Amino acid sequence: MSAKHQEMAEWYQRAQEEILDSMDEELEMELDDDRLSVDSGTTSSVSRQTYFKELFRLQGELVKLQDFVVANKLKVAILFEGRDSAGKGGAIKRITQRLNPRVCRVVALPAPNEREKTQWYFQRYISQLPAGGEIVLFDRSWYNRAGVEHVMGFCTDAEYEDFLRTVPDLERMIINSGTILIKYWFSISDEEQYNRFMMRIHDPLKQWKLSPMDLESRRLWEAYTKAKETMLERTHIPEAPWWVVAANDKKKARLNCISHLLSQIPYEEIPHPEIHLPERVHNSDYLRGPVPPEMYVPEVY
Repeated sequence: MSAKHQEMAEWYQRAQEEILDSMDEELEMELDDDRLSVDSGTTSSVSRQTYFKELFRLQGELVKLQDFVVANKLKVAILFEGRDSAGKGGAIKRITQRLNPRVCRVVALPAPNEREKTQWYFQRYISQLPAGGEIVLFDRSWYNRAGVEHVMGFCTDAEYEDFLRTVPDLERMIINSGTILIKYWFSISDEEQYNRFMMRIHDPLKQWKLSPMDLESRRLWEAYTKAKETMLERTHIPEAPWWVVAANDKKKARLNCISHLLSQIPYEEIPHPEIHLPERVHNSDYLRGPVPPEMYVPEVY
C-alpha cells in the first residue's frame, strides 16, 4: 500500500471513530433518560436498535432540511407546548443535536421582567421570530398565557380572553409574512406525568427540573386539562393547526415528531461542491513556543 493510500485509510478509520463518538453522545443521553425508567415501568415499545437507526436517519434528513432552509432563505418557527415533563425538551435536543446553531436556535424565554410586563404581550416573542434562512424552536411560546398564566392567575380574565381572541389573527399575520409556523402539543397521561415527576424527585441529577410551579401544576391537573382543551379549540385554525404528539413513550414521540416535522416542509437535497482541504503553509522562520506545564489541565483521566 502506498503512503498516500495508507494515510487515507488512517483518516477513514478516524472518521469511523468520530461517527461512533457521535453515536455515543446520543447513547449517553438515552442512558440518562433510562436510569430510573425501569423502576417506574416506563420502558419504550421501540427497541434501542430501531430507535437509534431511525433517529440517525431522521437527523440526516434534518440536515438536508437545514440546507434547504438556508439555500431558499425560508423562515421556520416551531412551537413546542405540553404539560411539565411531557418530553418537549428531549425532542428539541434530538432535533437540534446535529444542526448548525447559527441556523437552528432554541428560544426558551424566562418569566417576563418588570419592563416586559408593561409591553404588548406578544412583543418579546415576536422579536425572536426567524429571519430568512433560520429555524427557531420555541420551548414554550406565547401560549404560556393560555396555560400557566391563566391557571395560576398571572393574567386577568380579560387578558386571557383577549389572547384567545387575537392570537389566531396574529398567527395568520406571521404566516402571511412568509414564516412557516408549526405547532406541537406533547400529550401525556396523568399516570405518566406522575411517574416522571417521581423519577425526578428521586434522581439527584434531575431534581433541578422540578420547580415549585411544576409541583403546583401536578395539583392542578384538571385545571390545566380544561385550559388545554379551550386553547386547542380556540386556536386550532386551518392556517396554523395544532399537531398532538402522543408522548407517553418518549422514544416514539421523538421519532414521530421529527418525521412529521420533515413532512411539513417539501424540501430537496441541496448539492454541495466537493470540498478540498488546502495544503498548509509552512514558514521556515516560524518556531512554535513551548506551553508552560502549569497551564495544562491536569490529566485526571
